Amino acid sequence: MVTRRFLMGRARNTLSREERQAIEDAMGAVRDLPARKQIIGRGERLESSTYLIEGYVCRYMDDRDGHRQLVAIHVPGDFIDLHAFPMKRLDHDIGTLGPAKVAIYDHRVLTELTERMPHLTRKLWFSTLLDAAMHREWIFRLGRLGADGRIAHFFCELFVRLTMVDLVDGTTFQLPLTQTDLGEACGLTGVHVNRTLRSLREDGMLAFRNGEVTMLDFARLARVAEFDADYLYRENGGWAQES
Repeated sequence: MVTRRFLMGRARNTLSREERQAIEDAMGAVRDLPARKQIIGRGERLESSTYLIEGYVCRYMDDRDGHRQLVAIHVPGDFIDLHAFPMKRLDHDIGTLGPAKVAIYDHRVLTELTERMPHLTRKLWFSTLLDAAMHREWIFRLGRLGADGRIAHFFCELFVRLTMVDLVDGTTFQLPLTQTDLGEACGLTGVHVNRTLRSLREDGMLAFRNGEVTMLDFARLARVAEFDADYLYRENGGWAQES
């Protein structure tokens, strides 16, 4: 099942077999996208939403000088732009980081699905609220943490999210990010990112090299990050309840 990672580790087990099949059947075209490709532009009129099957996608905004700020990272199992369903446009851009595979959901099909299946509608709404929870945590990270804490928090979050969708091999996962990307996500210069990554590696907490991340000591890294995974609403954390 292509959509098997939707709400995996959160509330997937509360979806009925019929609801899971409905999500699968509602899918339109499946597209393979190259790395570093803009998928959706700010203000563009949208008649479909996008589900991420494989790869990584980011949300970003540019200032007047063309400097980019990453405001979210999406992993497989995420609906990238489900809020475009009621809003019809986005206030930011969306693009791939590495090669990605996505599924397209026509808004007319989503309308029929949500009118027919109210419980599934609440789960789709739940998935957009997860985005909002992560946005709040990113604001906290940028506003209150130093360089070590920002980078530590970024990697702690991704590690937990990828663990939930079975994309971590022990303590290692793949991430097609450059140090420039990391700086744009954490509000740091390239020099500062490089220095911080070296410090975390030398302290035995984190290694990030050539697109591979190894969590050397998650517990210590989480302390540096002031990281608490409650906002990710994991099933085993007691947050993803039946509704």
